[in-house]
Amino acid sequence: MVGATQRSLAHLEMREHYGHDDPAYLRWREGQRGDAVLPAEAEKWHELVRESVARGVTWRRLRVVPEPLTDYLRWEHHITTAVNVEAGEEVRWLPRRRASGLLLPGNDLWLFDRRTVKFHHLSPDPEGEGLIDHGDELTNDPAVVAQTIAAFDAAWEHGILHGEFQPD
Repeated sequence: MVGATQRSLAHLEMREHYGHDDPAYLRWREGQRGDAVLPAEAEKWHELVRESVARGVTWRRLRVVPEPLTDYLRWEHHITTAVNVEAGEEVRWLPRRRASGLLLPGNDLWLFDRRTVKFHHLSPDPEGEGLIDHGDELTNDPAVVAQTIAAFDAAWEHGILHGEFQPD
């Protein structure tokens, strides 16, 4: 879907973690820093984002987060400049305390060209610290797309730029 996107991508993330078994995350928890704590797919991600930005696509990523951040989100904050911002994404962080008056979707999502929404259906694994992936849901329903745009845009306005967000 990214390759077919012509104007804009928006990504809403609201989970406290996306799995505790990422080797880069585990190295970060052990105290390592630098390239050792970047995800293995970071280079491919850079290429994907840069190619689409060169075509004129804007990228916005919003993370709705608890305070204090979980260890996983602290790691994400640590790597966001290298993985996301330097590739061409605009990233904002929205502490949940600042989101109380907002209506947000129930699932993480991608919004493609403000025409198509891809919802990610994830739930915590009751047997461990991972996630159960229940699959994605793709919709072009105008009412759902309009609600998603309104929710994302309102939340984006309340978000804090990555470079200004200081986790507790």
